Amino acid sequence: MKQICTSIALVLLMTSCNAQDKKSNKKQLEKMETKTAVSNKEKAVALITSLETGDKSTIAYINPTNYKQHNLAVADGLEGFGEVLHHAPEGGFKANVVRSFQDGDYAITHTEYDFFGPKIGFDIFKFENGQIIEHWDNFSDLSTVNPSGRTQTDGATKVIDLDKTEQNKALIKDFINTVLINGEFDKMHNYFKGDNYVQHNTMIGDGVSGLGKAFEEMAKQGITMVIEKNHIVLGEGNFVLSISEGTFAGKPTSFYDLFRIEDGKIAEHWDTIETILAESERKNSNGKFNF
Repeated sequence: MKQICTSIALVLLMTSCNAQDKKSNKKQLEKMETKTAVSNKEKAVALITSLETGDKSTIAYINPTNYKQHNLAVADGLEGFGEVLHHAPEGGFKANVVRSFQDGDYAITHTEYDFFGPKIGFDIFKFENGQIIEHWDNFSDLSTVNPSGRTQTDGATKVIDLDKTEQNKALIKDFINTVLINGEFDKMHNYFKGDNYVQHNTMIGDGVSGLGKAFEEMAKQGITMVIEKNHIVLGEGNFVLSISEGTFAGKPTSFYDLFRIEDGKIAEHWDTIETILAESERKNSNGKFNF
């Protein structure tokens, strides 16, 4: 998969390769925000959606002189946008944001895309003084329904239980470290309510039992999945996103796992699994996991 086509940098190119100067950009942003208070996650959604609508006003949400890119296939800063522009598809873009939430300075979107083929992606934006200064992403090709008839984006979308945000983030961090990194599968029952587990991974069916069957099948085929390090856990209320690094089928891989928590247990899961671009092919040195 060529990551270059997935970069949110494409949004910025709808205006031109020439950046607006800092003063006019700030003035436009202030004008937009005086109409109504706009949260960081609403800005992120508007920016992604503008891929499809062509709304150029959202450019004001991005800091034109301080923007760090963590998609390794795109050059850092505004100078990388011109290169991406030449790869824009003739038919335009499609972008449907299914979920969004925020955690401090970070805003996260879960989006169904269509450019250079249908894809599912997570985008993470870091804000400073109301503008985006950093961007990370992770993508998988859109696939058919999984063994339980679920897609990669359907399921619950409403953010609730805001008072349980830190508790839920701690649960996921412990699950990733204990089960997926340390391999203590005998403790799986601590994180789920029986076999109740809604799964959106394309290859796995519902239930903790479905997860076990998938691991067994992978082992039979000689496919290994190794989670080596969890870099960050972000969440709001009942939704928690874990960003981890490891290998899949022997290739360096980035794992983005989104969990929905219900009554203190993991209830639902979505993910994207992306092969990390080889160092020789990277166009920036910012790192895929530098948060």
